[in-house]
Amino acid sequence: MSSCPRHEVPRLLFAILLLVVTWPHLAQSQVRDLLQTRILAPGTPRAELIRFTESRVPPMPRVTSKEQWEAYAKTLRQRMLDEIVFRGAAREWRTARTGVQWMETIPGGPGYRIRKVRFEALPGLWIPALLYEPETLKGRVPVVLNVNGHDRPQGKAADYKQIRCINQARRGMLALNVEWLGMGQLHRDGYGHYLMNQLNLCGTSGLAPFYLSMSRGLDLLLSHPHADPKRVAVAGLSGGGWQTITISALDPRVTLSDPVAGYSSVLTRTRNFDDLGDSEQAPCDMATVGDYSHLTALRAPRPTLLTFNAIDDCCFAAGHALPPLLKAARPIYQLYGRRGNLWAHINFAPGTHNFGRDNREVLYRMFGVHFFPDQEDFDAREIDVASELKTTAELHVTIPDDNATFVSLAQALASRLPLNPTVPDAGTTADARQAWQMPARDRLARIVRSRRYTANASLVNERIQGEGAGRTRALLWKLQMGGDWTVPVVELVRGTPARTTILVAEKGRAAASETAESLLRDGHRVLAVDPFYLGESAIGGRDYLFALLVSTVGDRPLGLQARQLGAVAAWSSKQHRHTSGVVAIGPRVALATLVAAGLEPEAIGDVSLYGSYRSLKQVIESKIGVNKAPELFCFGLLQHFDIPQLEALVHPRRLVHIDRRK
Repeated sequence: MSSCPRHEVPRLLFAILLLVVTWPHLAQSQVRDLLQTRILAPGTPRAELIRFTESRVPPMPRVTSKEQWEAYAKTLRQRMLDEIVFRGAAREWRTARTGVQWMETIPGGPGYRIRKVRFEALPGLWIPALLYEPETLKGRVPVVLNVNGHDRPQGKAADYKQIRCINQARRGMLALNVEWLGMGQLHRDGYGHYLMNQLNLCGTSGLAPFYLSMSRGLDLLLSHPHADPKRVAVAGLSGGGWQTITISALDPRVTLSDPVAGYSSVLTRTRNFDDLGDSEQAPCDMATVGDYSHLTALRAPRPTLLTFNAIDDCCFAAGHALPPLLKAARPIYQLYGRRGNLWAHINFAPGTHNFGRDNREVLYRMFGVHFFPDQEDFDAREIDVASELKTTAELHVTIPDDNATFVSLAQALASRLPLNPTVPDAGTTADARQAWQMPARDRLARIVRSRRYTANASLVNERIQGEGAGRTRALLWKLQMGGDWTVPVVELVRGTPARTTILVAEKGRAAASETAESLLRDGHRVLAVDPFYLGESAIGGRDYLFALLVSTVGDRPLGLQARQLGAVAAWSSKQHRHTSGVVAIGPRVALATLVAAGLEPEAIGDVSLYGSYRSLKQVIESKIGVNKAPELFCFGLLQHFDIPQLEALVHPRRLVHIDRRK
C-alpha cells in the first residue's frame, strides 16, 4: 500500500479545496456556454413576424360602384369607432358633457388676434389651444384644426406651426392650434404615449383620449358663429399627420385633409420598421378592422393632400410610404369621378422630415382651389410672418394642476377592477374550485387570444460539456408552432433526471445559467426556452414596437408567450411522460407563466416565479409604459384577472414566489 509523502498532503488538500470552491463556477460557466449556443438561423424571428402580421391585415375590398363602396365605408367607419376607438369607459367619455373655457386674448399681427382657450377632451383632461382669429369676419369662413407631432419642447409654439396658423388667419380663416398629449405644455409626467396602454390593460381604449382631443377641437371650431361647416380642414406633421388621417377618415365633418409625413400602411410598416411609431399609431386590434390604406380611401371624394418627404430622416419616406396609399385610394376617388381631389406632393428641398415652406405652400394652394375657388387674386405664396412669432411663454395657456393623465385615468379605472375579484379560498371544495376554474380558463383564453399550438420538434444539434459526474448533455431543439413561430429550446441533462423543468427568463435563456445549474444539481432535466420576443427570439431594435404590431393585428404578446410555453410543456409531457414544472425569472415572464399554467393544467406542474407582481395595479402605480414591458398590457386583462385570480387557476399545483415585488 503506497502512501502520500507528508509534504504532499497540504498540497493535495489545497487542490481538493480549490476544486470544491471552483467547481460550481466552472459548471455554471459550461452551462452558460451551452445556453448561449445559437439555434435559429439569423433573421428567423423577424421573418416570422413579417409573415405573421402581413397575413392578418385585411386587403382593400373589391368594389365596382360608388354604392358598394359607401356601404362598405359606412360599416368600416362605424366599426373603427365602436370596436377600436371607443372601447370600455371610452364609450362614456364619447358622450360626456365637457367644458370649454375662453381665456385672455393677445395681439397677433396685422389683421388677426390670438385667443387662448382650453377645452376638455374628456372630463378632467384639459387641452390648451390657441385660436388665430381674423379681426374682421363677415359671413362663414373656413376653419382649420392644426395638429402636430413629437415636438416635445415647443409643442404648439413651434415656429413652423405658428407660421401656418398665422398664414391661415391672414387669409381670413379660423385656425385652431391645439397642444398634443405629451408635447409642449403637456410634456409632463403621465402623458407619455407608451402610457396609453395602461388604459388598454383596464379594458378601455388608450386611443380614445387622442381621438377625443381632435374631435372636441373640431366641436370648438364649428361652434364659432362664423365657422363654415362645408370648409373644414385638418393638417399636421408627423404624429400630426397620423392625427390628421385618423380624424379626417373617421369624422365626415372634415372636408379637406393634409397629413404630412405621418403614416403608412400597416403592410408597409412590416418591412419598414422606422414607420412603426408610438402606441397610438398601432392601436390594439385596429388592423383586424382595416388598414391605413382603408383610412386613406375613406377620404373619398373629399379633397385630400398626401404630403411626404423624399429623404425623410425620421419615418414615412415618400418612396415606400406614398405608393400603397395612392394605389388604395385612387380607384375609390375614380368611382366618384373626383380623382382630381386626391393630391400627392413629395418635398425634395430639404426633403427631410419637415412641414416647411414648400409643403405649407402646397397646402395654401389647395385652400385656394377648394376653399376660395372664386377668389381670383388668391395667392398661395407664404406671407413672411417671422416678426409675428411669439415665445413659448407668450402662448402659454393655463391648465389645472390636477389635469388628468393616462396614468390617473388608468388608476381611476383600476380602482374598480377586476370586475369580480373573488377567488376560491382554502376551504373551497375541489368540485367548487373546478366549477370556478373552468369558465375562468375559457374567459382568460379569450382575453389573451390563446389557441392551442402543437409543437413539432426537430433536433438541430447535440453538445456535451464536462466529464464524469459533471458531464452535461445539451440537445438543441427547434419547435415549430402552428406554422407561425419557431421557438428555440436548449435541453440540458446531467445524469438520469427524474423531473423536468422549463426555464424561461425575460433577459433570455443565456442569462439564466445560475438557475439552470442549480436545477441540474438537484436532478432536473432543464428545458431553457426563449419564447416570442425574448432572448434568441428577439427581433432586434426597438422590440416593443413589434409587440405593438402583433397586438394591432389582433393577437396578444402575452398570449403568444403563454401558448408557446404551454406547447413546450405539452411536447415535453409527451416526450418524458410526466408534467413539467416551470421556473420563470422576471415579472414579465412570470405573468406569461401564470397565464400558461392557468390554461394548461395537465401539461404544466409546479411553478416558481422570481420577481413577480402581487397585482397588475403595480404596473400602473409604477408608471410603466408598454415600451418597457409590452406583455403586461394585454387588453382587458385587469378587467377580469388580477394576479390572485391567475394564481387561483394554478391550484392545486404548487406555486412558489421568490423575491416578489412589493
